[in-house]
Amino acid sequence: MSELSVVVSRKFSAPAERVFDAWLDPEILARFMTPGPDMSVPKATTDPKVGGAFEIIMQAGDQQIPHKGIYKEISPHSRLVFTWESPFSEPDSVVTLEFDEVDGGTELTLTHVKFPSQESRDNHEGGWNRIVDCLGPLVAGEEAA
Repeated sequence: MSELSVVVSRKFSAPAERVFDAWLDPEILARFMTPGPDMSVPKATTDPKVGGAFEIIMQAGDQQIPHKGIYKEISPHSRLVFTWESPFSEPDSVVTLEFDEVDGGTELTLTHVKFPSQESRDNHEGGWNRIVDCLGPLVAGEEAA
């Protein structure tokens, strides 16, 4: 059986450094890590070093959904790899972000592997798409970061 995965790609009108750094800055992370409408992030913390941890508490109505992980690879402005632990993930679930400079902007490719079911994979695909859509205006300077 093949491992279930999600791949999401977007091009941003911003340098790779800005797009990369947004994923490590807890204040900016809290502003775009919203996988659904009417969601917020009341808490985001990062320790951006290999072996360092992050925590993101997503909130939907009265429900808080904890997410955490460990940074496995931090290659400034080109690649970021971290584990992804949530009530909806499998052990050893991993997210890889690749940042490529293209045509005066940045192409972000997000790959998330290991899901408990096709439904979970599909839900994460929708969530990651919305998250990278929310990231766009922040890194492009269209919204104060």
